[in-house]
Amino acid sequence: MARYHFHRVWRTLVVALSYSLTCAIATADAAAPSSPTPVLVELFTSEGCSTCPPADRFLERLDKEQPLPGIEVVVMSEHVDYWNHDGWVDPFSSVELTQRQNDYDLRFKVPQVYTPQMVVDGVRQCVGSGEAEAEDLIRKAAELPKLSVHIRGGERAGTVAIEVSGDARAGHRADVYAALAENDAQSDVLAGENRGLKLHHVAIVRKLRKLGKLDRNAGFRGELSVTSFAGGRAIVFVQDPGSGQVLGAAMYRIPK
Repeated sequence: MARYHFHRVWRTLVVALSYSLTCAIATADAAAPSSPTPVLVELFTSEGCSTCPPADRFLERLDKEQPLPGIEVVVMSEHVDYWNHDGWVDPFSSVELTQRQNDYDLRFKVPQVYTPQMVVDGVRQCVGSGEAEAEDLIRKAAELPKLSVHIRGGERAGTVAIEVSGDARAGHRADVYAALAENDAQSDVLAGENRGLKLHHVAIVRKLRKLGKLDRNAGFRGELSVTSFAGGRAIVFVQDPGSGQVLGAAMYRIPK
């Protein structure tokens, strides 16, 4: 009887221990944080536009505070040049970024280009200072499936390595882009609508180029020189050239 009782107690302890371990593992798995979903947010802005500073500040808050749980907001500040004739030449503006906005607005069928304009994952747009609407668009964009985009330090000094996973849903049309951006900068505006203001910007795009096409089976692998952007950031994203939809994005802070 004593021997039978010992085995019964031992089996009970083993079952209890196994159950406890299973529960602990399940709890740990449930508590393990998943990677946040990246959403690309582009702000078309200008230092010559009096309604842009609030949008610039909102973009900075999205970048620094990352206020939306489960979402990584990958921001790009893109300064257009069509305000430069009003007394102040935006030092960060370029005709290429103006053309990028024009291409978007042809798809959106807006009556005319404007600033500040925020574009979310390439397919939704709103006034850049409209925080509630922009956050709602970002949440909706995060619900869609994303391609896996990775950026890391390259094997050669002054480079980064880029890898994008293949995915049949992306087809053969998707383009891989890289933007090199200043991490942050500020200007003392001496003329124009913002005369007398000190304006601060983050993720200021200085170079934007297409790296190549995404192969839906092999994905994409490449290397990018970042020699002139120490202390800045590299942003890589995959975009469908027809719809403009951004299928995946990532940001990498370049060491000083």
